[in-house]
Amino acid sequence: MLPNTQPRSLANPMAKLCKVIGAHAPAAGDFATSIADLSVYRRNAPAPPVTCIVEPSIVLVVQGAKEMVIGSDVFPYDTTRFLVTSLNIPANSAVTMASDSAPCLGMVFKLDLRTLAELIAQDGRLVGSGKSVHTSAGVGQLSPKLLESFTRLVELLEEPDAIPVLWPLIQREIHYRLLLSDQAPLLRYIASVGSKGHRIAKAIDWMKVNYAAPLRVDELASQVQMGLSTFHQHFRQLTAMSPLQYQKWLRLNEAKRLMLNEHLDAATAAFKVGYESPSQFSREYGRQFGTPPKRDIAELRLGAERPSVSTLNVP
Repeated sequence: MLPNTQPRSLANPMAKLCKVIGAHAPAAGDFATSIADLSVYRRNAPAPPVTCIVEPSIVLVVQGAKEMVIGSDVFPYDTTRFLVTSLNIPANSAVTMASDSAPCLGMVFKLDLRTLAELIAQDGRLVGSGKSVHTSAGVGQLSPKLLESFTRLVELLEEPDAIPVLWPLIQREIHYRLLLSDQAPLLRYIASVGSKGHRIAKAIDWMKVNYAAPLRVDELASQVQMGLSTFHQHFRQLTAMSPLQYQKWLRLNEAKRLMLNEHLDAATAAFKVGYESPSQFSREYGRQFGTPPKRDIAELRLGAERPSVSTLNVP
């Protein structure tokens, strides 16, 4: 577990963030806010890893500690270090420090790769070396200036009339501060137009929209202007799975959402997400979630009330 000692320069802003986030996350769970691309969360106890798929985002813990596992890589973070993810990737997220009296509180801020690309093009200091990066997530040191930016952002929740005017300015500042952080190489690799990371990001965007269509990996590689072997290599490096495994993950999670939230039966959900064989769908669903689809959905409905399943969850 990470040491959770804070420099004095971070203590006061963290106290402010705890107060505001605690008010907007009054119970355990994930909560959207009135600010675009910002959500907050509360966890009242440690929890084992939960499977999720995360968008390009930065995750702050303002009280407690968490960790994310992607493939064989573990990324622990707490009130001194932030988590950043640069692609839509399946992962496992765990809460490692939380209690009723000191819940794990934090925020998730979605990144805009276009804003990152614009800043890189505008400021030559942000271009970097162009070296390849072999992961799509990282843990960075939280600087006082980056924390100040997030504090101003969250405090806008207490001043809703100012959000339309100040939100775009603070959003751009946060992206700029991230490009000055120790995680800048990861973000540049994905956001810089023409880089292999940027091409993999484009391929993933296509797969998210077209998950139900047959996947021809050679055609997708050609579409993003990469050789087939290079595409496979970089896709696996950045997502810890092959393109076909990634498509399967998208399909199964969307099918689960359709069955739970839209009350489709297993066969209908299977066909809707692109499966031609309900029996194959049931086998793969069982391997992914540990139980057949009908039983899994029944258990979820019988269990304690929980938020609707989404293919994109808070890490």
